[in-house]
Amino acid sequence: MPNRPDPGAPVPVVVTRPRQQAQAFAARVEELGRRAEVFPLLAIEPVEDVSALQGMLGRLSEFALVVFVSPNAIDAAFRFIAAWPRQVPIGIVGEGSRVALREHGVDEHQAVIFGPQRADKMDSEELLKSLPLDALRGKRALIVRGQTGRDFLSEALQEQGIAVDHVTAYRRLAPALDERNRAQLLALADHGADWVITSSEALRNLLDLARLAGGDERVVKLQRQRIFVSHHRIAQTAQSLGFCSVILTGSGDERLLAALQSSP
Repeated sequence: MPNRPDPGAPVPVVVTRPRQQAQAFAARVEELGRRAEVFPLLAIEPVEDVSALQGMLGRLSEFALVVFVSPNAIDAAFRFIAAWPRQVPIGIVGEGSRVALREHGVDEHQAVIFGPQRADKMDSEELLKSLPLDALRGKRALIVRGQTGRDFLSEALQEQGIAVDHVTAYRRLAPALDERNRAQLLALADHGADWVITSSEALRNLLDLARLAGGDERVVKLQRQRIFVSHHRIAQTAQSLGFCSVILTGSGDERLLAALQSSP
């Protein structure tokens, strides 16, 4: 059975996104009348040497498509982009990236933006379906990403005769365990919480941190708590890691929030 707090006790919703994106989502959780706690499971850091990033971004006009894999990729890259070249289309894999582009002054008026057409499944597979592959054949695409990433899109584009370059814009790191977040994690494990998880990597980090903080006993307690996930791959990872109450909401903040609202 899932480990749930007492019925009369407030149920915290744990927002696990990198701190740069966590506060805005936590505020929306609070607007639902749910208590939010921010506990980042990924730390986003700049690359140590930005010369390769700057060099590639200085050649944007050479590409027939530039894909940003996440809002973090957009934020990191736009530190070095004064103005987007209007003739270069952009690919994104989620609505969070569309919001991030808008915050940097780029929307459909400044560039053609391709993204998944299915609101419930925003990923590289769905982005690929939206791209004008015939028009891209024989040309070059650039993928702006973290230090590692799935190779699906690169391989799929190359199979279509599209040359692909990559550039690393940021690093994803597991957060360090310190006195403050260790105490927070132990309290959440012991008293129960709902967890919002938006990447498989974050989920693995959660169990690693729990094991370091409190041993296998805390891992088991977390596996009995509810987790809300945005993608079927994360749900599969959660089940393989022993979580017994996994709620698949579909992609996008609105679906996550709706699921939280309907699951007090």
